[in-house]
Amino acid sequence: MKESMSPRLAVLGFGLLGSEIAVRLRSQGFRVAGWNRTLSKAQALTGQGIDAADSPAAAIADAEVILLLLSDAEAIEATLFSSNPAPDFSTKILVQMGTIAPDESRRLARRVADQGGAYLEAPVLGSLPEARAGNLILMAGGDAALFERCNPVFQALSQQPQRIGELGQAAGMKLAMNQLIAGLTATFSLSLGLVRQEGNDVDQFMSLLRGSALYAPTFDKKLSNYLSQDYAQANFPLRHLLKDIALFHRVVESSGMDTAALTALESACKRGLAAGLGDADYSALYSTLVEANDQPSG
Repeated sequence: MKESMSPRLAVLGFGLLGSEIAVRLRSQGFRVAGWNRTLSKAQALTGQGIDAADSPAAAIADAEVILLLLSDAEAIEATLFSSNPAPDFSTKILVQMGTIAPDESRRLARRVADQGGAYLEAPVLGSLPEARAGNLILMAGGDAALFERCNPVFQALSQQPQRIGELGQAAGMKLAMNQLIAGLTATFSLSLGLVRQEGNDVDQFMSLLRGSALYAPTFDKKLSNYLSQDYAQANFPLRHLLKDIALFHRVVESSGMDTAALTALESACKRGLAAGLGDADYSALYSTLVEANDQPSG
């Protein structure tokens, strides 16, 4: 896409994923401005052709499409509705790409519409390598025509962007996916813990697992973290996993589902945060479930 023909974009939130998405979009020919609460994070990207704005209003002013990569609904509220000067959403398209609850997304859509803007939710699944390569899984919810208008942007980030359905449905789908991150990490951690406790060969365990219907690629992706007890390179921090588990818990608690497993996962994550692992990779959940320091090296 030629830069002169591409929509002007603003990215609000230059955390780990927001920064990579901004850089990816700029590399694909989009004009990108951005804002971050810590201005230095935005300024660090100016060398890659991304304009740093000193306020959300300034970032939004010249943009046609605004991508929200903020940590939660509270951060979105503070950025869009409590900042000074207040951003002008009229004629703008706001795309919410983080992980929030379905009801939070629908409420945000109403507030944006009240101020003359259009709103689409488009949370993504994937981490930093996928963002860099444009291989994120993008799940959109909202008006079909609005999805088509934003699709050139989405295709720069995802091989196959999908419209899931109406507002709230994509947000729910993303929460369901993130709950699996926690569940798979926790159950694999315990299985690996037993294998190591009994002195079994980890390579043999993994070979058997890969040949079974039980295997998930995330097991291999994080295996070296568990064995080395090194969680410093965080693609998705443990504190964000805790936020998403708690959010999932809140969303389903009135449905009659048994949430005991969620309570246990929240407790394990909180122990990790208490141990100073909040900014560590979420695979640090292993250390709170399995006393890794006592495990043999194999």
